[in-house]
Amino acid sequence: MSLNWNGVIPALTTKFTKDDELDLKLFEKNLNAQTDAGVSGIIIGGSLGEASTLSIAEKETLVKFAVSYMNDKLPVIVNIAEGATKEAIALAQSAEKWGADGLMLLPPMRYKSTDEETVKYFKDVASATSLPIILYNNPVDYKTEITLEMFEQLADVPNIQAVKESTRDVTNVTRMKNKFGDRFKILCGVDTLTFEELAAGADGLVAGLVCAFPKETVAIYKFIKEEKYKEALEVYRWFMPLLEFDINPQLVQYIKLTEVYTGIGSEYVRLPRLPLSGKKREDAVKVIEDALKNRPFFD
Repeated sequence: MSLNWNGVIPALTTKFTKDDELDLKLFEKNLNAQTDAGVSGIIIGGSLGEASTLSIAEKETLVKFAVSYMNDKLPVIVNIAEGATKEAIALAQSAEKWGADGLMLLPPMRYKSTDEETVKYFKDVASATSLPIILYNNPVDYKTEITLEMFEQLADVPNIQAVKESTRDVTNVTRMKNKFGDRFKILCGVDTLTFEELAAGADGLVAGLVCAFPKETVAIYKFIKEEKYKEALEVYRWFMPLLEFDINPQLVQYIKLTEVYTGIGSEYVRLPRLPLSGKKREDAVKVIEDALKNRPFFD
């Protein structure tokens, strides 16, 4: 399936049972909510999906299940966040065999690579697969920035096609468009910058709170692309207290708790993570309940 790298692409949470097994029934329920809302694809095994705690066998199960469920209706994208080039290549090639339609590729994990090392890493992985790739540019959390100069060196790699823009600098959308035109598709990667980056010309977004509120997330995207900025702002302003969960170090727990309240997820996380408790939980519940009381209505 071809990937256009636009629209809303959820970075899905991984559903677990109380016995710490994959909950494929609940995963299917969430997939159904996402497809009904009109998302453009799904990402499996991102940081929100607790990828570092998943085994290769679990990743294979999730990808094959999603590919079968989607049945060519929507692309399935697999996240790659490995410490060694060899491991990243192996996972990329496995994902292709499992039937994935694309890859999201982070810089090397745990070791802060130089610009030269990062570019070579991306090129080495890209050359080992035919799948289209979106790079994840998140220097805030992962300490390695993919600069304009580095993108220039990657522009001749045909299957590196897009970037998840998470630098927190909204002007990067304009800088990328000015320098490269449409060579790289740009997807906003920070929920709290959704309106600003889409309005600046981003092609789509890789979202987190969409896991719990798919219709509202898709509505913001559609409103902005239709230049209905007033309507988009109304939803965005309602959404903002929830979107703040996406930039919290415990975003997994916050977003999973929110999924419980919208009926399309569970709170089970994999150790060492623990569910929210105490005041953090009380404050989060208040934000969620307040939002649900005033939730916009969409047909």
